[in-house]
Formats: sequence, structure tokens, C-alpha cells
Amino acid sequence: MRADVEGTIRQSVAITGMRHARYRGLAKTRLEHLNAATALNLIRLHAWWNGYPMDRTRTSHLARLELALAA
Repeated sequence: MRADVEGTIRQSVAITGMRHARYRGLAKTRLEHLNAATALNLIRLHAWWNGYPMDRTRTSHLARLELALAA
């Protein structure tokens, strides 16, 4: 469960740049977060509807070495 939350936070920071708020004041910051969450949900829906993976998968060092030796 924690991995899901960590992945969501990483995606929101990478896609929308939500690490720091652009505005001062609670109302503007809340609106910024709502817009970023809506954008992230739309991006996820688009990926799900079209069958695209949301993020690249990790390739281990050993698998990369095996691919390099096979080529």
C-alpha cells in the first residue's frame, strides 16, 4: 500500500511539479492542488483507456548486462 502512495506522490511531483506551491494563501494553494490532482487523474485515465503503461519499469543491472552480452 505504501508503494502505491509513494508512486502517486512521485508521479504528481514529476508531472505537475507540486513539490512547492506557486502561490501564497490557502485558497490559491488549494486550487492549485485540485487542478494538479485533476490533471493527474485525466493523464491516468488516458493511459488506462489507451493501454499505455503509466511509468517505465525498472531494469536491473544484471538484466542490462545480459542484454548487452546477448547483442
